Amino acid sequence: MSVNTTSKEATLENIKKVIEEKSVELLHIQFVDIEGTLKHVTVTADQIDHVAEGKVMFDGSSIKGFSPINKSDLYLQPDLTTFAVLPWSVEDGYSEARFLCSVKNPDGSDFAGDPRNVLKKTVKRAEDKGYSISIGPELEFFLFETDEDGRPTQKTQDFAGYFEPSPHDNGEKVRLEIYRTLKQMGFTIEASHHEVAEGQHEINFKYADALGAADLATTYKWVVKTVAKRFGLHASFMPKPIAGANGSGMHTNISLFDIEKQENAFYDEGDGRQLSEKAYQFIAGLIDNIENFVAVTNPLVNSYKRLVPGYEAPCYIAWSASNRSALIRIPATRGAGTRVEIRCPDPAANPYLAFAVVAAAGLDGIDRELTAPVEVADDIFSMSVSELKERGIENLPSNLENALNALEEGVIGKETLGDHVYGEYLDLKRSEWDSFRVAVTNWETENYQTKF
Repeated sequence: MSVNTTSKEATLENIKKVIEEKSVELLHIQFVDIEGTLKHVTVTADQIDHVAEGKVMFDGSSIKGFSPINKSDLYLQPDLTTFAVLPWSVEDGYSEARFLCSVKNPDGSDFAGDPRNVLKKTVKRAEDKGYSISIGPELEFFLFETDEDGRPTQKTQDFAGYFEPSPHDNGEKVRLEIYRTLKQMGFTIEASHHEVAEGQHEINFKYADALGAADLATTYKWVVKTVAKRFGLHASFMPKPIAGANGSGMHTNISLFDIEKQENAFYDEGDGRQLSEKAYQFIAGLIDNIENFVAVTNPLVNSYKRLVPGYEAPCYIAWSASNRSALIRIPATRGAGTRVEIRCPDPAANPYLAFAVVAAAGLDGIDRELTAPVEVADDIFSMSVSELKERGIENLPSNLENALNALEEGVIGKETLGDHVYGEYLDLKRSEWDSFRVAVTNWETENYQTKF
């Protein structure tokens, strides 16, 4: 029993059996904050009934962006399908386990500031339109060596390149242990390999429903960091940790399933590209809204140092059936596997919020019956500025401030995130930008201190 366990298997009775069989002593009751940072309250396993009833309370005023101090009591309602024993906790026959939770108000209603609840609302809107959402995220990360105090250095753990094996790829053993740990927690792993940059890696897991995919992404980041630390390494999901090297992305594959027809809503074998009208409308919705939600899918000052020409990052707003230089592409698989891949999100994004805005933007295109622009099959990275302008290919926002301005100018962000998360998110990110804006960087001192 583990992440993405079916609801039939994830009964309280079955969970209690696992707790007894695995001698689980502690339960970590987890949730995420607005930035997607994992938090948890730990209780003893003999409190499982109390936990399952959603009676574990915490102080919401202690979580940035959650609750004011005069309305601070919040409750954690576990999703039983996310129960998992933690493989690294097994010691002397005892172990620990966890649940991922949604956050509730004292009256039992959904707390508006919970990112998991934001995504659940988007999933419900899709269901009301007759669709279920499937998402398969691909999260890249770097492995860095640590110093004598355990703090990360800028030295990568290996010097290998794309798809290189050992002996150049010293990360194989780390990835193998990550794979084994994820598998024990219920993941289906599809591929594992060294990425383009030195010290950069990717482990791909099977797609899931939108909420399940966000749970998987959250768990994946936690497991990767935990396992890396056991090897004396630091795993970083920072979008651009090394200047002059490729950054890390979270390519997001998304498809809609027509509930009534019981088929992939993006597939049409009669079309030249075997894409349905709904698929084209979904693509058009992403393109029409992308500038207004990129502050959510690319949330850091550092995110926009990845989205620049020259490092295979998708910084141009265009789509293609196969061209990887486009922001949106359609992987070759057709039939039930037909999907749209948006390539700009990065792994620092809160997956619940990122998947919510991506899905909402695409659904907006279907609702408004938008027409997708002309496909760009040529290599966009090789185009000159004048050619880009002539073909009407625009850039994504160039920094976090511009992205936040666009988020405020559009409607998709506020409608999807809701007033609470939208307002708190903007305040948090404006503060982050202001802190960066007034900082004096090493680049400035190196270039100006002696010159002027």
